[in-house]
Amino acid sequence: MSELDLLHTDVEDDLRASVRDLLTDHCDPTAVAGLYDGDRSPVAPLWKALAADLGLAGLLVPEAHGGAGASAREAAVVLEELGRAVAPVPFLTSAVVATSLLCEAGSGLLPALAAGETTAALVVPLSAGPDGPLPTFSVDADGRVSGTVTSVAGALEADVLLALVSGDDGLAVYVVPAASAGLVPVVSLDMTRQLADVTLDAVAGERVVTDAEPAVRRALETGAALLASEQVGVARWCLEATVAHLKERRQFGRVVGGFQALKHRLADLSTGVESAASAAWYAAATLAAGDPDTPVAARVAQAYCSDLAVLAGEEAVQLHGGIGMTWEHPTHLYLKKAKADQIALGTPGAHRGRLAALVDLEA
Repeated sequence: MSELDLLHTDVEDDLRASVRDLLTDHCDPTAVAGLYDGDRSPVAPLWKALAADLGLAGLLVPEAHGGAGASAREAAVVLEELGRAVAPVPFLTSAVVATSLLCEAGSGLLPALAAGETTAALVVPLSAGPDGPLPTFSVDADGRVSGTVTSVAGALEADVLLALVSGDDGLAVYVVPAASAGLVPVVSLDMTRQLADVTLDAVAGERVVTDAEPAVRRALETGAALLASEQVGVARWCLEATVAHLKERRQFGRVVGGFQALKHRLADLSTGVESAASAAWYAAATLAAGDPDTPVAARVAQAYCSDLAVLAGEEAVQLHGGIGMTWEHPTHLYLKKAKADQIALGTPGAHRGRLAALVDLEA
């Protein structure tokens, strides 16, 4: 087995610059904060710019199906930038989790997903991880799917839903039109990834994956591993914004950043952010290379980055002082995203429990 190359390529650096420039122009923090007042109008145009204009929806879709044929490394770069901008787009739910699942099936939906014409969502709770229970729907003899799953991420932006159906021959995946589903929006802690309760009442579906449980768990593992990069983006913004603020803020005639106690806190946070970045990038690299260490790397990255992003958000709010406690400053957006991401695709505790078994330690 060849050694993994963990250095960033010029292509990855160019991709990062392109995504950052687009988000700088199209993802204003004020507009993101407006999501908490119910204004979701910025979501569709931002997703179109990323998915279709920049071609990110097809990043993981093979070239034979009209996609870019890129790898988890490029997806990790994109997710870090999306986290850095708290961008309210369904890239993780559609272009990573749902697309990864459909790629294994060679689904006919892939060209439309790659072109950004269609958005998909796997109908599982936000908290569903690669090792936990999977909620299922029932199906009748006519292929009509029924049931309810709560707290689903990406369903509100989806054109098609991927429903897990349990039958006599095991788990299968059915594609159903989102327009035929009952979607009840849920007020979420992180409104940049708003949840919804999904009800299907005898909705006609098309089976696209049979014996689907291994593929579904691999898709969720891919999502968990790459979510770590989003969490790194959140944490890195919190660190950079806090350092910049403390260089300007003055108290008792001195720049606040000059106080030794605050220097120590920022130094500790900086070390944590760099450690998280290394863990997340290694997880992405193992995914891209199909390395057998992927299950371990994914769970290490997700368990560590989840907690680190929350710490970074808490430090940012506190060290910004009074302004950090208000809606006038975007720090609250990052803390909310970090807290929601902490339970997404499996909690840190769940990942550590599985990691213990993978490395032969007692959980």
